[in-house]
Amino acid sequence: MTKPRIAIPVPTSTDFEYNRRSWPVYASAIERSGGEPVEVPLDQPPAETARLIANCQGVLLPGSGADVNPQKYGQDAMEECAPADAARENVDELLLQDAHNMGKPILTICFGTQMLNVWRGGSLVQHLPGVPVNHKAGRAVAVAHSAAVAPGSLLDEVVGEAAAAEEAPVRDGLLRLPVNSSHHQAIESPGDGLRVSARSSEDGVIEAIEGAQPNHPGAGGGFVLGVQWHPERTFEESAASRALFARLVREAGAWVPRAVTTSVA
Repeated sequence: MTKPRIAIPVPTSTDFEYNRRSWPVYASAIERSGGEPVEVPLDQPPAETARLIANCQGVLLPGSGADVNPQKYGQDAMEECAPADAARENVDELLLQDAHNMGKPILTICFGTQMLNVWRGGSLVQHLPGVPVNHKAGRAVAVAHSAAVAPGSLLDEVVGEAAAAEEAPVRDGLLRLPVNSSHHQAIESPGDGLRVSARSSEDGVIEAIEGAQPNHPGAGGGFVLGVQWHPERTFEESAASRALFARLVREAGAWVPRAVTTSVA
């Protein structure tokens, strides 16, 4: 049986050490979940990229050291913003457009989630304060805070079945998922067809978004889920992290291309 092919763009066009360290971790999570990771370069002509992703059944947008160009959501860059990465943004937009048009499943992580939100017309908080939560804690901090998951959300469905009570206890009716954190920006307003599915328990920062109902304007159908933390880093020890990748691969395996119809006057 053919493994579902998951398109994963190279994280950055400039930081090759970051790429060397991080892309294989995403690829490993997909492989261990039963999928085939497909590296999408950032330096190819759009037509070549389109041909490559046409043969993929799902999309995973990874993190990056860059920040999304704030002009795309109508703001000037703050001093704390990292430089934008136009090559990465262009490839992400091609992947998102293809997935939107064809109803392919999408999982986004950290910068990838911010790209998804901005592409859908949402906005970002350009810089988070360091208190009461240090969202920029980095990979050395295994658990930066917990994310309160919205009951009945897609995220609740995906991780709720997998996470044991000791990993993600329920308090005040909300599943509290412990997460790592490596971001200094966050979603301000969700984009078209997206809804909030988790917030930081401590300061309310949006930690996850997902597709609204398929018939919502702009939703595009399919499986759409974005998280601000890095589940690829906790694949080994976290059932909830493994569940995210397993669900993406499962959705990709079940994906059926939309029929293309033509009419003749």
